[in-house]
Amino acid sequence: MAAATIACKVSVLLSLFSVWFVYVSSDSLPNVGALPPTCQRIECPSYDLIQVGNGYEIRRYNSPVWISNSPIQDISLVEATRTGFLRLFDYIQGKNNYKQKIEMTAPVISEVSPSDGPFCESSFVVSFYVPKENQANPPPAKGLHVQRWKTVYVAVRQFGGFVKDSEVGEQAAALKDSIAGTKWGAAVEKSKSANHTSVYTVAQYNAPFEYDNRVNEIWFLFDIEDGQQTM
Repeated sequence: MAAATIACKVSVLLSLFSVWFVYVSSDSLPNVGALPPTCQRIECPSYDLIQVGNGYEIRRYNSPVWISNSPIQDISLVEATRTGFLRLFDYIQGKNNYKQKIEMTAPVISEVSPSDGPFCESSFVVSFYVPKENQANPPPAKGLHVQRWKTVYVAVRQFGGFVKDSEVGEQAAALKDSIAGTKWGAAVEKSKSANHTSVYTVAQYNAPFEYDNRVNEIWFLFDIEDGQQTM
């Protein structure tokens, strides 16, 4: 019995990256404004915390660089993110044109653009944050491309547990409700149609074997006009 248990555990460890996004349980909502614990261990994109509100925070990201999949068509965020992440994991393990290994970072993000198609498929762009030491010349790779964001503002809602399809829409709706009637809500709506094709972005910070204190986020990207920040 003990040998079988050990063998089972080894099998699970070997397949962790293929089950990164399987739902197990939900944790309590992390503290708004708190830096995800993962970012104390590995590199994350830097940002300025602009405001902490009731159930949300506003950040300003300063030109992060991402390596991204081509859009993945799927009905499931979980499945699309798994597919995209496995490609990105191969990339950082050296399956790129430079055969260069790259340090793991966080978060892995999935930009979500719902579709009006007959099968209700959405488009998901899954991306890995490129460490600063690699940003000047990220290794190219077939099927992947570099995104260089300009300085961008982000409305953020954190939630715990493993991401599941049935919960993501609820979390995005909760973020929309929390910023409704604020200058941030108005800026999000204006930018959504003018500049950003994705409806929202899901950021995931934890490795699959981390069951406690998991942190995920819903992001609404937006721009603000000069002077609007201090209105």
